Amino acid sequence: MAARPIVTRHGELAFPAVCAPLVARTASDLQEECAAVAAKKPDLLEWRVDFFSAIGDMRAVLAAARDLRAAANGIPILFTRRSVREGGERIPVSEEYIVDLYGEVCAGGLADLVDVEMESEASHLRTVQMAAKDAGAMTVLSFHNFRATPSVQDLVARFERAYTLGADVAKVAVMPQSPADVLGLMAATQQAAHELPIPVVSMAMGPLGAVTRTAGWVFGSAMTFAVGRSSSAPGQMPIEDVRFVVEALKRAQSPKA
Repeated sequence: MAARPIVTRHGELAFPAVCAPLVARTASDLQEECAAVAAKKPDLLEWRVDFFSAIGDMRAVLAAARDLRAAANGIPILFTRRSVREGGERIPVSEEYIVDLYGEVCAGGLADLVDVEMESEASHLRTVQMAAKDAGAMTVLSFHNFRATPSVQDLVARFERAYTLGADVAKVAVMPQSPADVLGLMAATQQAAHELPIPVVSMAMGPLGAVTRTAGWVFGSAMTFAVGRSSSAPGQMPIEDVRFVVEALKRAQSPKA
């Protein structure tokens, strides 16, 4: 089974899809950041709402999301709240509030994909998945380890768990301690991409993992994250650099005329 691209309600994304994070703290800064990043034409924009200072004011979040949708100029939006345990910002709200927030964002048609950590409480996970499905949005079930890289067997199991939980896309991000860890992640990605009937996304963070951000797609990763203006995780590279390497590799792999 071949690696799968991500297909949203608006159509199939490029393989690999280049996703740029938005991490502004205020609504006005978010609009400015979106305009600057959208001009670089990423395939996706990820709003990391845990960076948003008014996250505890649902009306403010939804207003910012509506403005972001308009400013994105048709670029699909991935809505993400990353928890502290998986590398996100510390926020002054409950998990129940976050579940309600995801529901409102989905109901308003303000996101094309939502990222939910697969280790979330089961009832919360199901509630967000149902809200996304009802709205025609996709659910990315994710796992992040900012300390180490599990074994190939464990990584494959993470991808499989996401699929078992009903993910539309399975995502795994880890921190390598050696080049062998990077090889392990790529081996797990290749296996999952060929065995699972959903797209998979993977990346190794930090300097050692840079190769995964430009060549992970060769092993089946359907998406890579690149910096439009500010990074949201260690090791992210500028959009221009990522696109240059991806296109160079694609040319090298294409049949000679």
